[in-house]
Amino acid sequence: MGVDMSNPPPNSHPTKDFFASPALSLSLAGIFRGAGAAAAASAEEGDEGSIGGGGGGRGRRDDTFEISSENSGPDRSRSDEDFNVEDDDDDDGDKSKKKKRKKYHRHTAEQIREMESLFKESPHPDEKQRQQLSKQLGLHPRQVKFWFQNRRTQIKAIQERHENSLLKTEIEKLKEENKSLRETIQKASCPSCGFATTSRDATAAAEDQQIRIENARLKAEVEKLRTIVGKYPPGTASPSSSCSAGNDHENRSSLDLCTGVFGIERSKIIDTVNQAFEELKKMATAGEPLWVRSVETGREILNYDEYMREFAVESSSSGRPKRSIEASRETGVVFIDLPRLVQSFMDASQWKEMFPCLISKAATVDVICNGEGASRNGAVQLMFAELQMLTPMVPTREVYFVRHCKQLSAEQWAIVDVSIDKAEDDNIDASLARYRKRPSGCIIQDKSNGHCKVTWVEHLECQKSTVHSMYRAIVNSGLAFGARHWIATLQLQCERLVFFMATNVPTKDSNGVATLAGRKSILKLAQRMTWGFCRAVGASSFNTWTKVANKSGEDIRVSSRKNLNDPSEPIGVILCAVSSVWLPVSPNILFDFLRDDARRHEWDIMANGVQLQSIASLSKGQDRGNTVTIQTMKSKESTMWVVQDSSTNAYESMVVYAHVDIPGMQSVMTGCDSSSVAVLPSGFSVLPDGPESRPLVITSRQEERSTEGGSLLTIALQIVTNTSPTAKLSMGSVESINTLIACTLKNIKSSLQCEDG
Repeated sequence: MGVDMSNPPPNSHPTKDFFASPALSLSLAGIFRGAGAAAAASAEEGDEGSIGGGGGGRGRRDDTFEISSENSGPDRSRSDEDFNVEDDDDDDGDKSKKKKRKKYHRHTAEQIREMESLFKESPHPDEKQRQQLSKQLGLHPRQVKFWFQNRRTQIKAIQERHENSLLKTEIEKLKEENKSLRETIQKASCPSCGFATTSRDATAAAEDQQIRIENARLKAEVEKLRTIVGKYPPGTASPSSSCSAGNDHENRSSLDLCTGVFGIERSKIIDTVNQAFEELKKMATAGEPLWVRSVETGREILNYDEYMREFAVESSSSGRPKRSIEASRETGVVFIDLPRLVQSFMDASQWKEMFPCLISKAATVDVICNGEGASRNGAVQLMFAELQMLTPMVPTREVYFVRHCKQLSAEQWAIVDVSIDKAEDDNIDASLARYRKRPSGCIIQDKSNGHCKVTWVEHLECQKSTVHSMYRAIVNSGLAFGARHWIATLQLQCERLVFFMATNVPTKDSNGVATLAGRKSILKLAQRMTWGFCRAVGASSFNTWTKVANKSGEDIRVSSRKNLNDPSEPIGVILCAVSSVWLPVSPNILFDFLRDDARRHEWDIMANGVQLQSIASLSKGQDRGNTVTIQTMKSKESTMWVVQDSSTNAYESMVVYAHVDIPGMQSVMTGCDSSSVAVLPSGFSVLPDGPESRPLVITSRQEERSTEGGSLLTIALQIVTNTSPTAKLSMGSVESINTLIACTLKNIKSSLQCEDG
């Protein structure tokens, strides 16, 4: 609808927590949502006044708020529909005319839905966007403008009320603490002179001094909160929002001024975590009747009736939206030492890097308990994650949860995740309650020779939503975000790390690379390519996808972004096109075809029919499909090489490639730092479409079983449309990449003899 699809490249450094109070910093659970609209919001004109309910004055600029459209469903307030006010310019003093000056119009459901969709992308639409939307919906441009103003004002009003309530709670708690501290001081000192009355004068004096310091700190914290709420009225930028705007847009909250979403005391959080820990231990170790193994798929199925009896779980109330339960368990052995694996789970950045195809965003929002020693035994922290599939056709899942790590014995640790129940009833960011983690996590047991046995339990409560028919089976079965996917990805990444650190790699596994430093540099470049591919292809709010029409009938979606100064990819306007299709070919055959350099010319249009050959090949796993290759054209002088990173596991296979200049790549092969080499990765994701992706059903009926099944293929192509970051995206570039991806799919189908019909 005319929305600028460009997204500024994010900074890679996480933002530090701005509030020391846990009740306040917990509110940052939505810090990642809608970050792509920050740039558009900052450019909004400053003379826009607030219209509608509460608190906004003219001449004051709106704060930047990004909010998911799920925030306003059937339970949205009246201001969403009715607060569209038309002001007559006639300044007549007649009372009857004054009453007619405000007219309320109830918008249709379709109009609200379209405006909500644009609001999710850009809370501050420009004049051109408002004009286009008004024509599309049959509304006056002023009505559209007022609707967006009212929507922003409504969010601010909710935030202010919540902030005031939290501040009152903090003050009451501080009064109680002061009262208790004074009683302690009076008991330990003389009322008249203030000196300690016991024989331990020095100890009492030290304790008295410590109490006074703590009391001063609490007072300073309340004053800081009072400043934030009182000094920065609605329509002005608070310190939290201004600092957030200057840092990583991953760490922006959809409601920057909202503090303390949960408002739950730490003691209650610890109690919830301890209960979840006991449940996880039972879920990880119990057999039948709690878990029943499927004869058809070999996967374990949770007997939900037995689960409810075992853990005394109450059924959800009838007033809440219908929810589905996704429960799975998987056990696997990974090649990594236990302390390093535990550290990877407790560090949000390392956790995200360990699961790049599953996690598009992750952050530690608040540390509730630091734990003991360097191992952080007993640590408790609030985390936020956006989970994705490698296709824009499946919406991401935003989930907040408390993570707890605990040492069970000298050789065993547990990582426990659980969502906080009370937050589900909070109306500030209702979309965060769409997905809740019931007690989940993993039990890690240290084995010999640096191996760990991991038992993973994934238990998610999901609000039912519509999924594209192509991915309905794999999502609804729980396989897409289930334990098997997590374990398979963890095994692949740990194996990749082992091959990266190895110093005794056989020559056949490093063909074409003479030095160990060169091998590490190439593997590091390939891993960066895969991370960039996973980031570019998903449905995350990093990307604003627009569906484009094409003659081939394929569902092709495009997104653009601007790279201003990130050296890891080319500078300029970058356009990405993605399409997902079903092919009647087994995943193994499709994966082998795509990664084969001898057959690359059959589908790669950029090869112009010229066959490619491998000049270097590096293994990064035991499976022959886990390799990094450097390819060049056979028949003519080429100025570019192709670096290809192929990965496969029990769940998913990927082929990621990028064109690189020859001098830069030659320096990398000698061991030079690869971080300065700009790459723009394209590639493929291959998923199985067989019994493994079907919903789990226990039945005594003998069902007809098919063969290996087909594949779900996602192709993503990225190109630089203009080397100037300030340039605008042209329709010619969109048409070019549209044609390029359609021809690539046609070539793949032709080579595999699976054309339509």
